[in-house]
Amino acid sequence: MNIKHILPSDIEKESFRIIKSELEETGRKLPEELEPTIIRVIHTTADFEYAETLMFSYNVIEKAKDAIRRGAHIVTDTNMALSGISKKTLAKYGGELHCFMADEEVAIEAKQRQVTRAYVSMEKAAKIDAPLIFAIGNAPTALVKLWELMNAETANFRPELIIGVPVGFVNVVEAKELIINSNVPFIVNRGRKGGSGVAAAICNSILYNIN
Repeated sequence: MNIKHILPSDIEKESFRIIKSELEETGRKLPEELEPTIIRVIHTTADFEYAETLMFSYNVIEKAKDAIRRGAHIVTDTNMALSGISKKTLAKYGGELHCFMADEEVAIEAKQRQVTRAYVSMEKAAKIDAPLIFAIGNAPTALVKLWELMNAETANFRPELIIGVPVGFVNVVEAKELIINSNVPFIVNRGRKGGSGVAAAICNSILYNIN
C-alpha cells in the first residue's frame, strides 16, 4: 500500500483534482457554473452519483450569490448543518444563520399540533425580515411546509433559494419533487440521498465562490 504524503493544506485541493479526473474518465462534463457545487458535494460524500442527481433551477447559483450579497439569512433544519456552514463568510455580507429545531416554543407547539418541529420551524423562519435561503438536509416536512407557505392564498412568501436535500425513506422523494415543480429557485437532489453535510456543502460552495 502506497500512502501519499500530502500537506494538510493541500488535501482538499488534491481531493478536488481526483474528483475532476475521475469525472473526466467517465466522460461526464459538468457545467462550469455548477461544477464547484457538484464537486464539493462529491467531496463531502465520496458519492459520484450526485453528478447525475443534483438538480438546479435556471441561473440558481448566480441568484443565490446575489441574495447573499444583499444580506440573505440561511435557515437550516438541523444544528449539524448549521455548524457546517461558514458563519464567518456569510457574516461578511451581513447574513446570519438560523436553526429553530431546538427552540422550546417550537417543540411545544409541534407537540400540541401533532406535527414535526421542522414544520413549525419553517413557519417561524418565514417571519424573519430578510432575504431567506433554506438549507434542508434532514426533514421532508420542512420542504412540505415551505411549499404550503409559498402556495397559500395570501402568499407573499418567496425564498431566494431552497436547497432540498433531505435523506430518508418517508415522503422524501415526494417533498423534493414539490420544490422542483414550484416556481422558486432550487437546488435539489432527486431520490433518497442527501443529508445535513450535503446541505452545508452546497451552501459553502456558493459562499466560497462569491467574487
